[in-house]
Amino acid sequence: MIERQFVNQKKKEFQIQEFIANELKRVGHSMTRIQRTPLGEKVIIHASRPGLVVGRKGANIKQLTKVLKKKFKLENPQIEIAEVENVNLDPQIVAERISTSLERYGLNRFKGIGHRVMEDVMNAGAIGVEILISGKVPSSRAKRWRFYQGYLKKSGDIAINGVKTAYSIAKLKTGVVGIQVRIMPPDLKLPDDIKLVETKSEEIDTQEPITEEKQEESETSEDEAQEQPEEETDKEEDAEKQEENGEKSDGEGSEK
Repeated sequence: MIERQFVNQKKKEFQIQEFIANELKRVGHSMTRIQRTPLGEKVIIHASRPGLVVGRKGANIKQLTKVLKKKFKLENPQIEIAEVENVNLDPQIVAERISTSLERYGLNRFKGIGHRVMEDVMNAGAIGVEILISGKVPSSRAKRWRFYQGYLKKSGDIAINGVKTAYSIAKLKTGVVGIQVRIMPPDLKLPDDIKLVETKSEEIDTQEPITEEKQEESETSEDEAQEQPEEETDKEEDAEKQEENGEKSDGEGSEK
């Protein structure tokens, strides 16, 4: 069945990711992605310290390649190392940092460790962060301590796909302590984030554009206006001539 092939393939990928995470536990390992290419399987390892992952003269990479070929029966695994840009915004690296600090300094300083890591995450530009430390901390009874700051979504699609979550454990004398880190990255767009943009009011010109027809009409009206005074002057001259003729006729009548 095709469905079983897909399930077995994803199961194999999860086992490879879990194996690499256990092998690279204290070198700032973030995540592992597997891509299938025509040449073979391409394994991309994201880590904060790529030099420790590669090892001296690539010894760790060669050993990891042999194990992947033998244990998981990969034909031609190609391992690539990608460096994490911002360490404080990666929840897996942050959780690993808390676990190593607890194993090194013990439970007496767990509050200082939690607050210091939380401040580093917020200073890196995160919108919100939540750190949960559960276990026998600090007494013999199991408790859960919560460190949180900023704004963090708890429900909806953004809480599932947008908020980054990671888990880690710290093995102590009193028992195993679980660590959960949730970070809301700064580049996450929230659906209720609305910004008002001010637009400048532009004055609209209400004058109608001058077309060729209107220009011709204006020119004809100007010609008519120039012709009107000429006609008036002609009429005035005719009226003066008529008056002179009338006076002459009156003078001749009187002489008779």
